[in-house]
Amino acid sequence: MTKSEFLSKIKKPLVVFLLALTVVIVSVFFIATITANAQGNTDTTTQVEQDGTLDGLLDINDNNGALELVLLITLLSLAPSILIMMTSFTRIIIVFSLLRNAMGIQATPPNQVLIGLAMFLTMFIMAPVFSQINDVAYQGYKAGDYTALEAAQKASVPLKEWMLKQTSTDSMQFFMDLAGEEMPEDNIPENVGLQIVVPAFIISELKRAFIIGFLLYIPFLVIDIIVSSTLMSMGMIMLPPAMISMPFKILLFIMIDGWQLLAGTLVSGFN
Repeated sequence: MTKSEFLSKIKKPLVVFLLALTVVIVSVFFIATITANAQGNTDTTTQVEQDGTLDGLLDINDNNGALELVLLITLLSLAPSILIMMTSFTRIIIVFSLLRNAMGIQATPPNQVLIGLAMFLTMFIMAPVFSQINDVAYQGYKAGDYTALEAAQKASVPLKEWMLKQTSTDSMQFFMDLAGEEMPEDNIPENVGLQIVVPAFIISELKRAFIIGFLLYIPFLVIDIIVSSTLMSMGMIMLPPAMISMPFKILLFIMIDGWQLLAGTLVSGFN
C-alpha cells in the first residue's frame, strides 16, 4: 500500500475523530462553566431552597448566569434553521443554484462562494429587521426589563411582519385552513403564530425562486438551441453542443454584468 492510499483511507476517520473530540471538549467546557456558576452562587441556592421556587435563578436582572448560557447554546443550535427558514437566504441560494445549472457549469462558482454570497446578501436585506429586533427586544432584555421569553416574543413580531410581506395570500390562507383557524382582521403579526407563518413563507419563497430560475433558463436555452441547430446543419453531430454553447453563455452573462444585475434584482425583489 502506497503512502497516498494509506492517507486517503485514514482521512475520513481522522476527520470524524477530530470533530467528535471538539464536541467533547466544548461540552466539558460548558458543563464546567455551569458547575462553577452553580457553586459560586451559594446565596442564590439558599434562597431557592428557602422559597421553594426558582425565582432566584430566573431573575430578570441576572442575565449573565447559567440560564443565559443555556439559552445561547439553544439559539446557536437553531441558528442554521432560523437562517434558512426565516430569512431571504432560501430564495437567493436556490436562484444561484438554478443559474449555475442553466449555464451548464456544475462546479463553478464553488458551493462555498455561492453560500457566502447568499449569506452576505441575506445580512444586507435583513439588516433593518435585525436593527428593529435589537431596539424592541434585545436592548430591553439586556437592561433587565424583559425576561428571555418576553424578549423572544417581542423579537418575533418584526420578523413575522417581514415574512408576511413576502408571503402570498394563497399560501397564508392555505395554512390557516390546515390549522383550522381564521385570519385575524388586525394585528396579524401578533395574533398569528410562527407555526403558520414560517411554512407559508417558505412555500412562497420556493415558488418565487423557481419562477426566477425559469426566467433565467430562457436566454441560455435559446443559446443551446441556436448552437445545436448550427452544429446539426454543419453535420457536426458528434460534437457536444454544450461544449460549444458554454463560452457563449459565459460571454452573454459577462456582457450584461449578470452578477450585479441578479444581485440587485434579488435585493429589490424583497418588500
